[in-house]
Amino acid sequence: AAAHAAGRFAASHAPGAPVRAVDAHPSSAVLSEGKTLYDESCSSCHGLGAAGSSLAPNLRGLGSGVAYLWMASGWMPLANPTSQPIPKPPFFTHSQIVAIASYVASLAPGGLPIYSVDLSHASEGVGLDVFALNCAPCHTITGVGDALSDGNFAPSLHAVNATQVAEAVRSGPGNMPVFSSHVISNRQLADLAAYVTKEIGHPTNPGGLGLGGVGPVAEGFIALFIGVGACVVGALWIGERAEEERSGHPGPKEPHDGDGSGPSQGPDGAEMIHA
Repeated sequence: AAAHAAGRFAASHAPGAPVRAVDAHPSSAVLSEGKTLYDESCSSCHGLGAAGSSLAPNLRGLGSGVAYLWMASGWMPLANPTSQPIPKPPFFTHSQIVAIASYVASLAPGGLPIYSVDLSHASEGVGLDVFALNCAPCHTITGVGDALSDGNFAPSLHAVNATQVAEAVRSGPGNMPVFSSHVISNRQLADLAAYVTKEIGHPTNPGGLGLGGVGPVAEGFIALFIGVGACVVGALWIGERAEEERSGHPGPKEPHDGDGSGPSQGPDGAEMIHA
């Protein structure tokens, strides 16, 4: 398994590669801290030595990257082992997450490392294409997330970092499929991470209000509701003004004596016409 993983991700470890593994040789102090934290916060479900239990799966052989992803996303630890993990602020600090993930990885070979993603030469335009083709069907084109079948859901991507994107793409957490380097190359993975962390995480909304990134369908309904509502209000206002004008001018006035608008009688009773 270790040889297969090493061969599969060899390109990721090359110097200057857009996606590479961080130091895979943590110090004994880091491993000791990781073991202590794991025993205190994780072993009740995953068991001592991360071999799994009836409450949670075996973590041996998954690598530090998978453990990092689940803790950095706030999915773990769970207050209730039977609940579906949801994104939330991490329970551990970054250094504690790395320590726990390194300890888990030290228990058995194989799995994914913690990735470092170089975004300096990434193309957000290419990232958008990759996202629209592979990610938007579940996470929506705005990355806000959406409900899936059987009560599951694809989480929001508005608060993830580049490492989390890379780990998720390569490991396929939950119902998400695994995208190997044959489907999404490491260069495309860096492009995807750049798009997600910049355009989705910090949208500029050049077209106007972002409306919380709810997506084009919901935005269309909102625009329709506001547009039709404005038309109705405008029509009522115009109708009310027209009614006021009609009631204030019931018709042409009847001519009166001396108003200079019609015949009148002179002193001798003769009819006079005013020019």
